[in-house]
Amino acid sequence: MSPRVRGRVPRRKSNNHFIENHRVPTRDGLSLATDIHRPQVEGNPVEEPLPVLLQRTPYGKGSGARQEEAAFFTNHGYVTVIQDCRGRYDSEGGFTKYIDEGQDGYDTVEWLGRQPWCNGQIGTFGLSYAAHTQAALASLDPPHLSAMWLECGGFASAYHSGCRNGGAFELRQATWAFREALESSEARANPDTTRAALNKQNMREWFARFPWKPGHSPLSWTPDYEEYLFTIWGNDTFDEYWQQAGLCAMAHYGPFADVPQVHQCSWYDPYAAGTIQNYTALSRLKASNVSLIMGPWTHGANAVTYSGNVDFGRRSTLENAEEGSYNEQRLAFFDHWLKGADNDWVERPPVKLFTMGGGSGRRNPEGRLDHGGKWTGEQAWPPERVKETAMYLHRGGKLSIAMPQVEEHASRFRFDPENPAPTIGGNISSGLPIMEPGGFDQRESEEFFGCQEPYLPLASRPDVLVFQTEPLAESLEVTGPVTANLWIASSAVDTDFTAKLIDVYPPSRDYPEGYALNLTDGVLRTKFRNSWSEPELMEPGQVYPISIELYPTSNLFAQGHRIRLDISSSNFPRLDVNGNTGENPALSPIRLVATNTVYHDYGRPSHISLWTAAADC
Repeated sequence: MSPRVRGRVPRRKSNNHFIENHRVPTRDGLSLATDIHRPQVEGNPVEEPLPVLLQRTPYGKGSGARQEEAAFFTNHGYVTVIQDCRGRYDSEGGFTKYIDEGQDGYDTVEWLGRQPWCNGQIGTFGLSYAAHTQAALASLDPPHLSAMWLECGGFASAYHSGCRNGGAFELRQATWAFREALESSEARANPDTTRAALNKQNMREWFARFPWKPGHSPLSWTPDYEEYLFTIWGNDTFDEYWQQAGLCAMAHYGPFADVPQVHQCSWYDPYAAGTIQNYTALSRLKASNVSLIMGPWTHGANAVTYSGNVDFGRRSTLENAEEGSYNEQRLAFFDHWLKGADNDWVERPPVKLFTMGGGSGRRNPEGRLDHGGKWTGEQAWPPERVKETAMYLHRGGKLSIAMPQVEEHASRFRFDPENPAPTIGGNISSGLPIMEPGGFDQRESEEFFGCQEPYLPLASRPDVLVFQTEPLAESLEVTGPVTANLWIASSAVDTDFTAKLIDVYPPSRDYPEGYALNLTDGVLRTKFRNSWSEPELMEPGQVYPISIELYPTSNLFAQGHRIRLDISSSNFPRLDVNGNTGENPALSPIRLVATNTVYHDYGRPSHISLWTAAADC
């Protein structure tokens, strides 16, 4: 297919020279559809070699949002290139999520570097999957790669966070696969059969019928997408598959490109942990400038002030930042590193964090909790001003910095996989119509999948253990990693333990029952307690120490609030439900009830580890 050349296209709101669907070759002989936007003068492209900005996406290079980005950067003197990933929209080949992006990205960067209109300086940018594509190609270190801005993506390890989590599987990968199957080459080529069949599927009904079977699932009509899902869901040990470029940057930190880079994410994003892990590792290993930005949003929502049912105020967005709009901030970064602009980029603190909390606690005009918050500039993660603090679990559901003194004590609950604790918000993307991301009062309602009347607080469930502090005498900031270190036992050979950190508001006029705001959570499938690659079943009744890594967070617990830790064994439909047999729930339909125990006594002091600082109110 020959490229189509256009001049100014009004809908793109730019005056650039546009080449649509240029075919960029890959090493295995396929071609990738690529739109090239070049600055022009009087209808002719600028002949002077310029720096290039590249975005690689599976979501359609011709979408309005991507065209707007291309127009902005092209109008500011960049050749902007947007490319469809292999097997998506106008690109050739079959689509296998994540796996081909390293080599295809490398080949594209080096092809761009050879073009006469490129000055050899190539930056990459993009959100979500378009950040994964950046980390994948950076893992192969293409010579012409010069700078990167990765937004809400770029796996540190998809096994540990993003596809799987603590050994459990993130079911948003199933809703993603179904949504994108509707835009697959099969669906677009066969609207009356493939797409019509997909449109007839009710995902809420399918989520009530796990495990799915290959050839008999809601993805049966799109084999590439069904194979992808069953591969990552069925492969539950950390093996060579999970260490490929595109899935595991940490396995490639050595060759990972040593170029200026920004890692940006948010506290309610499924890539929050991986983003921070990439920043901390690469800022230590590489000589180039590496920055971190963490906001309070859900996935990719940096232009809105709220996450779920919680609002953080007008200054919480990147569009209202002191450094200018989001595009202006990215432009300052690329201008400095690709054009040598003398701006203030390197003078900015390497870490920019939004600490949630400190708002009025009232219900705002939009009906959301005014939680508030503020930005801070830091020199490191975690910030130098915080210190690690242990808060211990006590009988009676208490949580405090005092060590337990009793000789022996434990809390037990019955975990029935047929009645899992429902997901209410959290670090989710691509979850609709099954899951809703963000912060919410931890109370069941018809809004959330799996909830049942009479819609009581999650804390009232018999399979949820609740430990909370007394109302705080002074405000306390928590900013950093969060780990629940528990001593556990089970009647089963394998089970899950989940942990959730909650900011508990006292009762008020707007919230007479208070408000239990979820901040972060985590899970551990106990057969992976010692090794991700060599699972070990438990001996029923034997006591084991485990650690649950929750997502990092930054929150001000205001005076009068409580810090709460909820422990259970399920968080569905965000995570798949352990059948308590030791088998992968993606493959086994057998589910057994387990009695699970958490010890909290002098010899087995279960606790949550937080990084805290006295609040600067």
